[in-house]
Amino acid sequence: MTTSNDKQAFEQPADFLQVSEQTYALLANLGDEDFKRSTRFKNWTIDEIVAHLHVWNWAAEQVLVDVSVFQRFVADFLALKDPTGLRRYERSWLGPLHGQALLKAWREQYVKTAERFQTVDPKMRTKWVGPDMSARSNISARLMETWAHSQAIFDLLGVQRIDTDRIRNVAVMGINTFDWTFINRKQPVPGVRPYIRLTAPSGAIWTWNDESEIDRIEGSATQFCQVVAQTRNITDTNLKVLGDSATSWMSIAQCFAGVPQPPPAPGTRFMEPKAVG
Repeated sequence: MTTSNDKQAFEQPADFLQVSEQTYALLANLGDEDFKRSTRFKNWTIDEIVAHLHVWNWAAEQVLVDVSVFQRFVADFLALKDPTGLRRYERSWLGPLHGQALLKAWREQYVKTAERFQTVDPKMRTKWVGPDMSARSNISARLMETWAHSQAIFDLLGVQRIDTDRIRNVAVMGINTFDWTFINRKQPVPGVRPYIRLTAPSGAIWTWNDESEIDRIEGSATQFCQVVAQTRNITDTNLKVLGDSATSWMSIAQCFAGVPQPPPAPGTRFMEPKAVG
């Protein structure tokens, strides 16, 4: 049986960079007007998605460069006491940047962020909006956010994303947030952790937890990542889900921080039939 062990080398900064570059390549030839198009992710425009990624990539770099800058940035946002004002705060911080100019700034920043994280000990504790986390977890979260938010752009443009085994980082975050998904919703954590057997983009088999024919999730690693990152509803995938624990988890899975968010409704997130232009 092939088992999934955490990567020992600090590969996540390079993985984050490559996932970001894949999305950059998708957007590089769009006109500024295309960035105003709304996606199926809460009607966010492409501009708003790129802005969100850019701002928090910058914040992640500040954690390593000057943590006081990061703490002031977060304090200013929290002082608004308006969680729905995130996009307005980000837009205010960015100023007039949009379209291709914003895309260029985002690329320059994610390259810097990746390079900065590559220089530190992956076990080093770093500040973030919630609890402190390791540098490995911090840059993995940036990778997950980039991959998840980019899905809405690929969908809008009618482009099938070709994933690589770098999405294992997202799968690991999904596995590691099993307990938290329930705790965050003030629900009891199931006593059984379902057996996970996923087929990676390369064809490799990734497994977690004790093998079981009763409580298990099996299928595409990409689709599993889409569910835990809430870019697809479980009913819109071909994942095989058996057992009470697995079924409960997949109905509310959330691998990202913050208040509980409902998964997208069935049939609401999908790839559009044709691309721009």
